[in-house]
Amino acid sequence: MTIKRADIEKLAELARIQITEDNIAATTKSLGDVLDLVDQLQSADTAGVQPMAHPLDATQRLRPDQVTEFNQREPLQRIAPAVEDGLFLVPKVIE
Repeated sequence: MTIKRADIEKLAELARIQITEDNIAATTKSLGDVLDLVDQLQSADTAGVQPMAHPLDATQRLRPDQVTEFNQREPLQRIAPAVEDGLFLVPKVIE
């Protein structure tokens, strides 16, 4: 696939990056190489290939769903500057 200079300039504008005159030719070649690779990948025959989420056939080991920490609300609220109805009061930051 061929990329034109106007395409590179438009991409640079959309990405909010500055591409100098010296870099336009190199960027054009690099993006062209990437698009050629994508074309090559798209031409691969994938008929009969099952889609997969991960290349390894592994299952996630899960830990038991148990409480491992004890409730510390009372001691922590005793040292808090402002508490009301079991909640910490903080200064308003959004008006």
